[in-house]
Formats: sequence, structure tokens, C-alpha cells
Amino acid sequence: MKTKTKSKKVNKSWLNDHVNDPYVKLAQKEGYRARAAYKLKEIDEALHLIKPGNVVVDLGSTPGAWSQYVRRRLSPQGAAVGALDGTIIALDILPMDPIEGVTFIQGDFREDAAAALVAQELAGRKVDAVVSDMAPNLSGIPSSDSARIALLVELAVDFAIHHLKPEGSLVCKVFHGSGYSQLVKHFKEHFRVVKPLKPKASRDKSSETFLVGIGLK
Repeated sequence: MKTKTKSKKVNKSWLNDHVNDPYVKLAQKEGYRARAAYKLKEIDEALHLIKPGNVVVDLGSTPGAWSQYVRRRLSPQGAAVGALDGTIIALDILPMDPIEGVTFIQGDFREDAAAALVAQELAGRKVDAVVSDMAPNLSGIPSSDSARIALLVELAVDFAIHHLKPEGSLVCKVFHGSGYSQLVKHFKEHFRVVKPLKPKASRDKSSETFLVGIGLK
């Protein structure tokens, strides 16, 4: 009985934080599907990774907030609809509602069918930026969770190695904790510049942070 009450309190506290979150309010006002858009916006504004004319791949794209942000960056007017200068390919194993100008592929990019669709869309072009907000379903068991997180990060790095232009960039969600230093090392093995960033839009309580790799080695 106590556990139930505690769980209700936690849910109520989360809901209260969520409803009063300035980024949630801003996302609703500006038409983003999730507050996560502001994490990528902050990273991009600091490092100028995404530019008009770019080819961008969004891994783990659902519900689509990062693709929405990229779409506005590639629009001559910064608009959510209309003209688009560039290419956005979004992938997720979950479905995603359409975003104008974004090609969505539902599937696992490790599997041949999804990889073939990505290759078809790229048509021989290399990618300017890969952005990955992928996160596993966490079990609460630290050793198991850090292994799941590491796997997704390694997959994103592997995808980037195969598809990025030499000067391209990868933005990848990671978590502080067990295995974090190994992930930084993994990035440093493959990228000339590696920057860890925790945007203001990342909740203080969260161990979430982002690694940015620029320029393939």
C-alpha cells in the first residue's frame, strides 16, 4: 500500500514539474512536439552544426521534436512549413506523425531493410550531421542500463562513421554514470573534436548529457 502511495506522489510531482516547466510551455507555444527540441537548439546555437543545404539524419526521431527543429533550421524563413533547403531523414522503430519535408523511415537502422531505405534516400550523398536522441528503456539496474546506453551510443557512432562527410558532426544523448568515460573515449577515437554539453533544457535532476563529435578522424 505504501509503495502505491509513494508512486502516486512521484507521478504527481513529475506532472507538476512538467506542467510548470518553461520549456514545455515554450514547446506548446512554438509548435514543437516535445521540450527536447530546445536541447538540440541550444547545442546547435553553441556549435553551429546545422546549416541550410545540409543533409541531416535524425536517429530515434519519434515524436519528432528534433526533426521539427532541423526542419526550421533548413527553411529559408525558419518556418515549420514551406520551402526547405536541405534533406532530413528521420528513423525510429516507433511510428512518427508526418512532418512536412521530413522523410520518415520506420525501422531499425541496423537491419537491412531500413539501411537500404536510408541508402536509397541518400542516393550516394554523405551526411552533414547525425543527431541521436535515442535512449533505451531503463530497468533501474545500473550495470544493465549502462550496457544498453553504451550500445545505442556505439550504434550511433558506427552509423556516423559510415555516413558522415569528413567534417560532419554527431550529436548523441548519453548519461553520466557507469560507462560514461568509456563513451567519451570511444568518441575521441573517431572524432577530431569532442565536446560534452548539458543544455539548460535538460532537467537538473537528470543524468542526461550530450556528446558532440565533429570531424571524423
